[in-house]
Amino acid sequence: MKPIRDWFYQTFSDPQVTILTCVLLFAVVAIVFVADMVAPVIAAVVVAFLLDGLVQWLKQRRIGHLIAVNLVFVGFVLASMLFFLGLVPMVFRQIGDFIAQIPLMTHQMQRHLLELPERYPEFVSEEQVRTIMAQLGNSVVDIATVLPSFAGASLVGLMTAIVYLILMLLLVYFMIKDKAKISVWVASFLPKDRELTHTVWSEVNVQVYNYVRGKFWEILIVGGVTYVVFAALGVNFSVLMAVMTGLSVLIPFVGAAAVTIPVAAVAFVQYGFSMEFGYAVLAYGIIQALDGNLLAPLLFSEVVNLHPIAIIVAILIFGGLWGLWGVFFAIPLATVVQAVLRAWPRSSAWRKPI
Repeated sequence: MKPIRDWFYQTFSDPQVTILTCVLLFAVVAIVFVADMVAPVIAAVVVAFLLDGLVQWLKQRRIGHLIAVNLVFVGFVLASMLFFLGLVPMVFRQIGDFIAQIPLMTHQMQRHLLELPERYPEFVSEEQVRTIMAQLGNSVVDIATVLPSFAGASLVGLMTAIVYLILMLLLVYFMIKDKAKISVWVASFLPKDRELTHTVWSEVNVQVYNYVRGKFWEILIVGGVTYVVFAALGVNFSVLMAVMTGLSVLIPFVGAAAVTIPVAAVAFVQYGFSMEFGYAVLAYGIIQALDGNLLAPLLFSEVVNLHPIAIIVAILIFGGLWGLWGVFFAIPLATVVQAVLRAWPRSSAWRKPI
């Protein structure tokens, strides 16, 4: 116990480490206990974090702070309106069409599956097909029983989302307008001697901003390219598939693999086991390969230098703690951990001489 006690005393006798530890504990407690209640605030912080870069860019071109804030905010509101009035109804329409066609799609999939033992008897047996069809029928029944309650929950969720959206817009405006005042107010609760905390925050600020900005462009590029390719190939539900593929980049490794299933299922129902089916799946694979090996390295060449093992562990840990949101924010949270570990004193270097 003495080595542990000595390490604890040596580490936490440093006021810099104590301040950083208290800040981290406060942040963790706040996320665990009040994150659901202040979801609009968290969303507003993320959006304001992104928009502040545009405000600073305009201010560097000698545009006044208030004018820059208003220009950026109005542009954000207009872009949001185009998104919700243009893309969202189209996506919901295709989701409705997809649900309505589930019985027909199930019948077509069964017909295509029954053809496999005749065409490829050495690879697929009729018994295997019967087993798959039984499992598919059970899945369809389960989906059909869940849809009514899902529709009711979706209506309530839609009304809640509208209220949250209005609150978030107000919060975003005041956060980018009064950023300096808010920063001074938050800093007033911290001790003046907080060099280590400032070092960690500076690194996290740069890394997370670049990461979020890069992910935004990655989603747009991957989703846009997927829609163009699938529309050219005539794949059904191309908008829905493009949105799913674009959002899949939010979850490293897992997202691309998960979206492969609905993409392959839609293509199989539409084309069967044919060349067109192969073209659709191949096109999806090429898009994901180009994203992982060309686009992502180009966008994140100097951002979030995390080993793949660290990313997978972060997804498992934060996903287990906070579910889907933990998976979405696994890399930014891992970046925070990396910044803390990098800045954490391994000796008495941060300790000021007496």
